[in-house]
This record gives sequence, structure tokens and C-alpha cells, in this order.
Amino acid sequence: MTGSALRTAEVSLDAIRHNVQFIKNRTGGNVIIVVKANAYGHGAVPVGQAALEAGATMLGVADLSEAYALRDGGITAPVLCWIHGPSSDFDEVVARDITLAIGFESQLERLAAAAAKAGKVAELHLKLDTGLSRNGASPEDWPSLFARAKQLENEGLVKVRGMFTHISNTNDTEDRLQQEQFERAIVALREAGIEPEYLHMASSAATLTSPHLYYNTVRVGLLTYGLSPFDDQTSAEIGLRPAMTLRAQVAAIRDVEAGAGVSYGYIYRVPSATRLALVPVGYADGLRRALSGAGASAVIRGKRCPIVGRISMDQFLMNLEPLGDEAAEIDLGEPVTLFGDPEQGAPSMDEWAAFADTINYEIATGIGVRVAREWVETE
Repeated sequence: MTGSALRTAEVSLDAIRHNVQFIKNRTGGNVIIVVKANAYGHGAVPVGQAALEAGATMLGVADLSEAYALRDGGITAPVLCWIHGPSSDFDEVVARDITLAIGFESQLERLAAAAAKAGKVAELHLKLDTGLSRNGASPEDWPSLFARAKQLENEGLVKVRGMFTHISNTNDTEDRLQQEQFERAIVALREAGIEPEYLHMASSAATLTSPHLYYNTVRVGLLTYGLSPFDDQTSAEIGLRPAMTLRAQVAAIRDVEAGAGVSYGYIYRVPSATRLALVPVGYADGLRRALSGAGASAVIRGKRCPIVGRISMDQFLMNLEPLGDEAAEIDLGEPVTLFGDPEQGAPSMDEWAAFADTINYEIATGIGVRVAREWVETE
């Protein structure tokens, strides 16, 4: 943590590269790294660049604004975007070489029209619904969609580079039922005369558990950031390195007597005379209010001190009693680590998620805009 920032999310680009290389080594094929939602809060452009340096084949995003942000940041590698609406400007898509996921013939026609207007070939991946009941072409639409895609390929307007689906991660049985649907689609697409370069189905969890879902490409988000998709397996046990460390500075110190109430509602009173440190991170910054009174802690001078009282929008309080006599030395500006790599002694993002009764995805993407991002090379 540098400069005058009160709160900083420090992102290790070395950890990002390590995790991408771990994925590549495990799967042996193409890797699409998902950097939607500002790379799960880690910073889409620097994370995307690091992932590509580590061997990622392409980057994936949810919507076009995210795709354009990558282009604006200087990334020229393939970018796949899978959610777009009827008002999305496909002329700009073609002009900026964004690869669209196409799940409806109406989208295919609009993309072909934009390609014809620009005199270019628009690249796409076909997006299928194989049982998740979300975005993508339903099985009954596959014959017509595939046939029309082939016609437009023959006309030199589009190029079908890949085909993919999302799995529910419910259990192995359900995932294999979705795979059966996907296999049917692959056969039908080849019968239509299209041989896609990229076939992708495996998510982060499936990348660890289901090599039969790899095909020649995996599409991975969570693992990139060194986070585990499982409740019973840590990042370190998998072989990943958490990339983000959330740090802040002590902004106020208060010595209080036994019985003093702490923060709104007095859900906590200090059991004995102690020193409290105020840290300027609150639920507006991603420190979820549900963590209040849940047992969460933060690290100061290498020791965990409990987060006490109600977490407010902009701040929380730590009881410095675990520091003993050292608590008297704590002053304004003292660094505090809220979460990071547990191998380095920090609470993990998974720990926060457990205390808040949520998932690590929500913790990562919930880190607010007031938290400065700092990208570091740690090796």
C-alpha cells in the first residue's frame, strides 16, 4: 500500500500469471480467461494483459462495454462477449474486432449486416442452452441456426470460430446430461459443414474435476484470481495463489473503558478497558454488513484483531486487545490487512465469504470503487 490511499486492493500480477499457467498445464489446451466485472474486481486491463502473457488464448467478458474497455486499454487479442441486447451497436462490434456469442438467428443476421456494411468478416462463437434455461440457442433452434451460419460463412460475412455452453455445476450426473446435449450439437454443426476451432464447456470447477468436459478449450474465471470454487478445498491445496490483498490504514484511535458501546446499535460492548482502531472501510467498499458480529478479524502488526460492533458504510472498528502492550504503540496510518493470501498470514476471501454467508465471487466483485487498485509484481 503506497501513497495517501486510505484503502487499497493490491493485485499481484505474478499470482495471475501463476494461476493461468496452472490452468494451462492442467488442461493442455486453449484457455479463455474471463475478465468480466472488471476481472472480478481485480482490474480487467492489467489482469487481461498478464493472463495473455501467461498463455491465455483469448479473454471473455459479459457485455460490450467491458469488451470495449479492453480495446481502449490497448488489448488487441481476441475478446469474446456473450450478452448483448437488441439495441447493441453491431457496427462498432465489427469495427473493433469483438467476437460475439450468437444464440439467436436475429443476432446472426444483424452481425452479418454489420459485416457487409464494413466489408469485413465478423467472427463469432455459437452460444447454446443445454439445460441452464438462460442465454443461448435451444435445441429446436440448432438446425436452422447452424444452416444459416453456414450460408453466411459461404457468403464471406461471418466466421464461426467456436461453440460453447454454460453448465449448471449441480453434480456430475447433471453436467453429463448437459454434455450429451452439447455432443449432439457438435455433430449437428459438423453435419451443417462447420468445424469450429474452439469448443468450450468447462468452468472453473469443471476444470478441476471433469477433464471429460475440456474438449480443446476451457473457459475459466474464478481460478484465475487464485480462489477456490469448493467449500472443502483451499486455494493452496489446489495449487493456486490468491491475487488480491485488501489493505487499509488506521484513521483513528480511541481508548475506552470496560462496558463501552461500539458503533451503531451497541451490538458489542468491550469486556474490559482496551484500545480501538478505526479503519475506513465499510459496506460501501465491500466489507459486508453481514460480517458484523460474525467473528471476522483483520491483521495489524502480524496479529489478528477482531472486527467489533456494527460495520457501517465507511468504517469499522478493531479491538486491539490481542496486541497486548503493543496496542499502545499503534498510531494513525498503521497498516491493516483485511484479507489476502492465508499462506502469508492474512484472512482469506473465502473466510470473509463464510462469515457473511455468501460466496467468494460476491466478495471479490463487491470491492467498491473507493478502494484504489494497485497492480504489483511480487517476485
